[in-house]
Amino acid sequence: MKRKKWDNLIIPFIVPLVVLILWQYFSSIGVISDRILPSPTDVINKGIKLTQTGELPANILISLRRAVIGFILGGSIGFILGMVNGMFQLFDRVFDTSIQMLRTIPHLSLIPLVILWFGIDEAAKIFLVTIGVLFPIYINTYHGVKQVDPELIEMGKAYGLNRWKLFTEIVFPGALSSILVGVRYALGIMWTSLIVAETISADSGIGYMATNAREFMQMDTIVLCIVIYALLGKFSDVIARMLENRWQKWSIR
Repeated sequence: MKRKKWDNLIIPFIVPLVVLILWQYFSSIGVISDRILPSPTDVINKGIKLTQTGELPANILISLRRAVIGFILGGSIGFILGMVNGMFQLFDRVFDTSIQMLRTIPHLSLIPLVILWFGIDEAAKIFLVTIGVLFPIYINTYHGVKQVDPELIEMGKAYGLNRWKLFTEIVFPGALSSILVGVRYALGIMWTSLIVAETISADSGIGYMATNAREFMQMDTIVLCIVIYALLGKFSDVIARMLENRWQKWSIR
């Protein structure tokens, strides 16, 4: 069992490791110029220097805080709306089409308005992440609830289950698989939204570091920021998959 857990942690990182090795090899033989793409060792050395000064850890924590807060807010709103609209026909008829209309608007196109509303403060970044996360969670939660077998719900009612019991024992476990798909999709949008928000309107965070490095043509720092975003996205997806496997086993019981 322990070996399987380690395999689940190690196997997803095999491809990135192979890419890293090939990247270093082609850089060392001169196929990839440092002006185009710094070698992994140069990027790592830059990361070590920025870590020693405290700049890198501080900006990573700032970006993580923005991502987590935005994900919790957007995920909670999307989950509640998806559950309510999926379970109650009146709410579905009143709100779903309007939510779908808003979903078609690219949330990153709101950046000029967001800057006017919030400036470049934390609220602007968190708002963009929240909006980006909300709709994937909503649509997958809504779809999951709608796909629950109506006969199971009728059977639960026949056994005298109240609304809360119907939700916890039939509706939520039945919709869980779809909800978790939405979570994984939303995690990708979360990082994309944060990257754009921090690049355009920020004075801290990983995106700010990349933008600032661009002004001084510091390619190693720019690539370092890109790699950090990629690693954060990879780790979040691995965690989501582990939770997905665990919770789906629970929902089957």
